[in-house]
Amino acid sequence: MAFGARRTDVLKLVIEHGFTLTLTGVAIGIIGALTLTRFLSNLLYGVKPSDPITFIAVSVILTAVALLASYIPARRATKVDPMVALRYE
Repeated sequence: MAFGARRTDVLKLVIEHGFTLTLTGVAIGIIGALTLTRFLSNLLYGVKPSDPITFIAVSVILTAVALLASYIPARRATKVDPMVALRYE
C-alpha cells in the first residue's frame, strides 16, 4: 500500500495466495487419503473407505476455515497506515 496499491488489491492478493495453498493442500490430502483407504478400511465402522460425502464435507469445511484464517489477518493489515508501518521498521 505504501507503493500505491489499494486496500482491495492487497486483500485480494493475500486471499488468493491463501486459497491457492488451501486448494493444493486439499488436493494432496484427498490423494493421500484415497491411497491410504485400503490400509484403514479395517478401522472404519459405518462409513465406506471412499465415502464421497465425507471427502466433500471435510474439504469444504477445511477450505472455509483456511479462507477465514487468511482473510482476518489480511483485513487487519489493510487497516494499518503505510507510513506508520514503514516508520516502525
